[in-house]
Amino acid sequence: MHSRKLALAAGFFMLAALPAFSWAQAKADHPGVTPGDMRYKGAPVPIKPEDVKETISPKAPPVSPEEFARAKQIYFERCAGCHGVLRKGATGKPLTPEITLPKGTEYLKVFIAYGSPGGMPNWQTSGELSEKDVDLMARFLQHEPPTPPEYGLKEMKATWKVIVPPEKRPTKKLNKLNLENMFSVTLRDDGKVALIDGDSKKIVSTIETGYAVHISRMSASGRYLFVIGRDAKIDMIDLWMEQPAVVATIKVGLEARSVETSKFKGYEDKLAVAGTYWPPQFVIMKGDTLEPVKIVGTRGMTVDTQEYHPEPRVAAIVASHHKPEFVVNVKETGKVLMANYSDLDNLKITEIAAARFLHDGGWESSQRYVMMAANQSNKISVIDTVEGKQAALVEVGKIPHPGRGANFKHPKFGPVWATGHLGDETVSLIGTDPKGHKQHAWKVVQTLKGQGGGSLFIKTHPKSKNLWVDTTLNPEEAISQSIAVYDINNLDKGFVALPIAAWAGLGEGAKRVLQPEYNKAGDEVWFSVWSAKNQESAIVVVDDKTRKLKAVIKDKRLITPTGKFNIYNTQKDVY
Repeated sequence: MHSRKLALAAGFFMLAALPAFSWAQAKADHPGVTPGDMRYKGAPVPIKPEDVKETISPKAPPVSPEEFARAKQIYFERCAGCHGVLRKGATGKPLTPEITLPKGTEYLKVFIAYGSPGGMPNWQTSGELSEKDVDLMARFLQHEPPTPPEYGLKEMKATWKVIVPPEKRPTKKLNKLNLENMFSVTLRDDGKVALIDGDSKKIVSTIETGYAVHISRMSASGRYLFVIGRDAKIDMIDLWMEQPAVVATIKVGLEARSVETSKFKGYEDKLAVAGTYWPPQFVIMKGDTLEPVKIVGTRGMTVDTQEYHPEPRVAAIVASHHKPEFVVNVKETGKVLMANYSDLDNLKITEIAAARFLHDGGWESSQRYVMMAANQSNKISVIDTVEGKQAALVEVGKIPHPGRGANFKHPKFGPVWATGHLGDETVSLIGTDPKGHKQHAWKVVQTLKGQGGGSLFIKTHPKSKNLWVDTTLNPEEAISQSIAVYDINNLDKGFVALPIAAWAGLGEGAKRVLQPEYNKAGDEVWFSVWSAKNQESAIVVVDDKTRKLKAVIKDKRLITPTGKFNIYNTQKDVY
């Protein structure tokens, strides 16, 4: 055992000999793995350790009940987002006992402490975990994975509340708010959203929601705002009320990311749908009350190796404009499901083999094709919602993360859709006009050089000549606190970096700049300047034409602002 430990340690000698940790070192320590990618993978899951059933394995090293509780907490906070709740593997490798037991405690300790070139963060040398915690995790990983409870109709209905029944809601708009230029802003660590008037730049109200709201989505009519937290809690807000408020709520699982509503003609506001990370499923609900009516599990075979996966999480969902269908991304299996909601008793699902690991995406400009990012496969799947099939699978840069992407007319290649990347500094432009520019359709027609990796969102507007790209997760402070902007008519000129965080005039804090979002008119761009919960954050508004500072929104209630969603643009899928 002693010689084995020495041999393992020798393989990591240079890593152990490094001085104090920095993200620049992490990049060198992990060839091919960017710090932005590492930060992104390390996000915690909101599953409570005490809710998870424990299984002690007799062949595994001993772990006390107190240690088991601590290990579960560490795993859900640090590891589950990459390796999966069940440790069966997701974007990271599987860590089940048949794999970990033969490796042994000493091997696992070195692996956890120093990481790997394949993307495993160096948890001990980074200072994130102590030597004692690393030893605990090496023993814990040799036991059977703790299993979270399932979450079916009974559990959902136990959380479902209709606070204001439809018949008691207003029959007309009772406030004087300009709803079309209202913004729903996630106050991530405060468990709320802020409704901000886009005209006055004032907070109208803050509304309690689930933990870390992931997205806000609008009903087809523009009346109801749906927000979903990472804890799988959905809140339905009636914007017609004198003071907009939650009228219905439900918890659809233990962890989630996506919510959407029906938009096909004749089904406006009739249905809502939400996808969960745990359990792996999606649920269709009544659009006026959130009553759950149909749950669809997503466990099944992967598109490439045709192997069974027990935990294929549901990521982005969009509503088709051409059919009564929801377009559902299933992450680990790499499938896009076209769920026809016209007859829920005889639900028809078209299964499209795309690529692992499907995450986010949005419409191209004609709103016929959905561009879905398979981020760890470095591909964009093009889904034809009229034909109900995949039109193309496009190779892009490393770990595309477009949000909903950005559509504009390229001066040379015609209509294009753009994505930035978490894993490299590039921006990929894909031709999206198979009729007018057939030779460029579904190809990367141009690759732009950006500020660096760690990009989460990219944005433009039909009335704008600018393309904005954030680099929120970049390790360099100057880059994460600024925004890159390109002139669409002169892309070869490269980007100009604007110091958004400096314009906010804040004190100490990370001040990461996140998610450009346009107002309805397309003449302003809003940016979140995101610091910790105990530090001041802000929203910076930039004049799109001049690229000059227009306003800074500061308020004590503006705690950890992240995603921002303009009501009109979200309702109409304008991006």
